[in-house]
Amino acid sequence: MKIKFWGVRGSIPTPTSPARIKSKISAIVEQITPEDLVSAESRERFLAGLPPWLFGTVGGNSPCVSISFDNNDEWLVFDCGSGIRDLGVAQMSEKRKATHFHIFFSHFHWDHLQGLPFFGPCYNPAIKFDFYSPVGGLEGVLRGQMTSPYFPVTLDVMGSSKTFHYMEKEIEIQGRTINAKKMNHPGDSYAYCVCENGKRVIYSTDTELTSGDFLKNEENTAFFKDADMIVIDCQYTLGEAIEKYNWGHSAFSLAVDFAANWNIKHMVMFHHDPTYDDQKLYGILQSAKWYLERMNLKGIEITLAYEGLEISI
Repeated sequence: MKIKFWGVRGSIPTPTSPARIKSKISAIVEQITPEDLVSAESRERFLAGLPPWLFGTVGGNSPCVSISFDNNDEWLVFDCGSGIRDLGVAQMSEKRKATHFHIFFSHFHWDHLQGLPFFGPCYNPAIKFDFYSPVGGLEGVLRGQMTSPYFPVTLDVMGSSKTFHYMEKEIEIQGRTINAKKMNHPGDSYAYCVCENGKRVIYSTDTELTSGDFLKNEENTAFFKDADMIVIDCQYTLGEAIEKYNWGHSAFSLAVDFAANWNIKHMVMFHHDPTYDDQKLYGILQSAKWYLERMNLKGIEITLAYEGLEISI
C-alpha cells in the first residue's frame, strides 16, 4: 500500500500568507554565510541543512488521503477536502492513471466535502466512482452542495460513472477489506481500517479520543490493535484540548498514548489547526517525540503529515 497525503489541514483551507513567506525568506537570509554561496554544491548543502518548517510547508489544503496499490488501477480515497483537487491534477501526469476511485467519507462537514466539485477525474466518462459512507443519504449530501446558490454546476454534469453505497458492514475491494468505526465527534465521524495481506492502515480524522477508545474490548481490539499505521487527528495541544472539550479533536499527547495502548507501529499526526504555522507544527512534532521518550514508550514512529508525503506499508 502507498499512502499519500493531499490535504492535511482541519476545519478550513489555510493558504500560506505573504507575511509568513517573507518571514521565512528573512530567516533564511540571516543564516547564509559567504561560504554557502561559493558553488552550487555549497548552496545545496545550505538548503538541505535548513529545518523543514523553514524550507518547505506543511500545506493548507483540507483533508484528503489516497491509498494506491502495485499494479492496480483502483484507488482508495479518504475524504474530499480541497486537497483532492491536487490529486486530480497529479493524475494527469501519472503514467498509469487510476480508472476507478473508491471514495470514503469520514463525515460531511464542509472541509471534508468542498474539494469534490474540483476533482477533474469526476468529469471523465471513462472513470468509475464508488462513494461510501456508514451514514445514509450520501448521494443527497453530495448533490446538495452542488446546487444553486452554492455551486453553479450540478453533480449530473460530472460525466463519470457514479455509484453510492451505504456501508453497513465490512466490505471487500480487490481482495482488500475496509471496515468503519464510529468515533467521537459532533455529528459523528467514522474511522476506516484498510487491510491488505495482513498489513493494516487506519484513517481516523476528526476524532476526540475518550476513555472508551482505550478499553480492551472486542470491538476496539479488532479495529485498532497492532495496526501498522494510524493517521489520527492531533489538532490540539493538551491545554487547548481541555479548553475545547467536546469540539471533536484530540491532543497530540493523547494520540501518542492511544497509539501505545494499541501497539500501533506508526502514528501520523493529521488534521492540523488552521491557526498553526509551519514552525509551530514542527514544534508540536518535536514535543510529541519528546513525550514518547519521556514516557518510555517504545516501538512507535511519529510523523507529521504534510502535503505530498508518501508512506509505503
